[in-house]
Amino acid sequence: MKTQLLIATLLLALVAATGCEKKASKPDENSVAEQKADTEEKGSEDKAEEKAEAPAEAEAAGLPTMGDDKINPLLLTPAEVTKGEAPASFQAKFITSQGDFTVEFKREWAPLGADRAYQLIKADYYDGISFFRVIPGFMAQFGIHANPKVSAAWQNERINDDPVTQSNTRGMVTFAKTNMPNSRLTHLFINYGNNVALDKQGFAPVGKVVEGMEVVEKLYGGYGGGPPTGPNQGALTAEGNPYLQQNFPKLDYIKDVVILGDEKAEEKGE
Repeated sequence: MKTQLLIATLLLALVAATGCEKKASKPDENSVAEQKADTEEKGSEDKAEEKAEAPAEAEAAGLPTMGDDKINPLLLTPAEVTKGEAPASFQAKFITSQGDFTVEFKREWAPLGADRAYQLIKADYYDGISFFRVIPGFMAQFGIHANPKVSAAWQNERINDDPVTQSNTRGMVTFAKTNMPNSRLTHLFINYGNNVALDKQGFAPVGKVVEGMEVVEKLYGGYGGGPPTGPNQGALTAEGNPYLQQNFPKLDYIKDVVILGDEKAEEKGE
């Protein structure tokens, strides 16, 4: 009897101890809430720090802000820029964050497109802007201005389509457009590969990279072709380069474009 009583006593003690251990090991709900809040707060602080560091990283890399004092005032009056025709052919050197490359434009390939490219280059439109859409193996696109005031001034300056006389093969430079007719504006892209499927869609090449294609292939393409990982064109148009500095600091950009053989342009490039 004593043995049975002793066993029963030991069992009760064990149950009590187990219950206390479980109760003690159960986390306090208030502590969990506080820990979660601390974690979320720290996460928000880390994100804020990363976002604050992004412009500094971009600035260190040289991505220009292109404020009002750094743009050609003519760019705010497109009617003054879009006068006259381009030469039958001309070469333009693009000085970029990855090095230089040269494009030869030919008016016979796409006269309206060549005229627009010449006019924009002469007016310094492409200076300081980014290669905002780079898709390795496909193409590298640029043409949204770094200053939103300039983008706003050009948003309706469309040009009519040119007949497609050349093919979108490697190194060819072409104006981007929508699926609507006569929708070309200021965007150009450089073909990385054999994109002949674009020919039937009305994309008319206006020039070709004749030197420095290896530089074009170095342009940063890690962000993809657009959201959710890459730049939003609407946001870039509305906010300019500061939007890229905060969110996509690794993008490459055009420092300057000079027309070869044009003494004034070459002096400017120096």
